[in-house]
Amino acid sequence: MLVHLPTGITILVDVIAWFVIHMGVSYIMTRQSLTSFNPASWLHKQRKWERNGRFYERFFRLKSWKKKLPDGAALFKNGFEKKHLKETNKDYFNSFVSETCRAELTHWIVFLFGPFFLIWNLWWVGIVMILYASIANIPCIITQRYNRIRLQRIVR
Repeated sequence: MLVHLPTGITILVDVIAWFVIHMGVSYIMTRQSLTSFNPASWLHKQRKWERNGRFYERFFRLKSWKKKLPDGAALFKNGFEKKHLKETNKDYFNSFVSETCRAELTHWIVFLFGPFFLIWNLWWVGIVMILYASIANIPCIITQRYNRIRLQRIVR
């Protein structure tokens, strides 16, 4: 802990910080052009170990929980809902693939803010904040990767 705050203030700062991080990063990312998200880029390309999404189905049992994840798209004017397919044409699928890249990157960025909470929290609370960042973002990252793999297979 580099900055000492009273416990009540620390809790308030944590809650406000996470809200600002989640909403701020999401807002900034929805303002980015969809063409700037490339599914073939290093971050977004499919890896061999993903085995066309089967890794996520088997190791994480993704199909049993992915529908329970919230879709934050409705919070933003330019949000792209990803819970259900709205169309079945190639252009829509390509847009959806790019949106999974946007969503994945958004969740990676939010996740990476976790260690900053070590600045004003006790070390063990900072670890709890990092765990929160993991629990709140990794399932969404997994889901975006899985959906992108499946959608790209359809487009091909």
